[in-house]
Amino acid sequence: MRHQKAGRKFKRSPEHRRMLLRNLATSVLEHGKIRTTLPKAKEVQPYVEKLITLAKNGWDLNKFRRCLAVLTSKQVTYKLFHEIGPTFKGRSGGYTRIYKLAKVRQGDAAPMAVITLLGEKDKIKAPAKPAVVASN
Repeated sequence: MRHQKAGRKFKRSPEHRRMLLRNLATSVLEHGKIRTTLPKAKEVQPYVEKLITLAKNGWDLNKFRRCLAVLTSKQVTYKLFHEIGPTFKGRSGGYTRIYKLAKVRQGDAAPMAVITLLGEKDKIKAPAKPAVVASN
């Protein structure tokens, strides 16, 4: 039974799955956006969000080492702490966005998605307030 075993397995061993997510997170931070399958995008999103949260307040050696334990490239980690993290300083979460693509992958018809980092200009719309009806 898989009680309280959250996350997708992707038919991989734990080491292979962990390395897959590390590589995906490194690619998202390096390129700004990647195209992958929808389940992989949904699984890597929390990884990237937690790394950006660590790097948000600028340089800290302990946090740098924690991020370096996850990311596979030291240059991407430097970029995370010096460029990406400080841009999200005023934001309290939601640093990435997943867009579903209309076309599926040709070989196995897997649903595809693009996961992107939000830019400085991107704003999340506030939910619309319900209309207030005055009663007489």
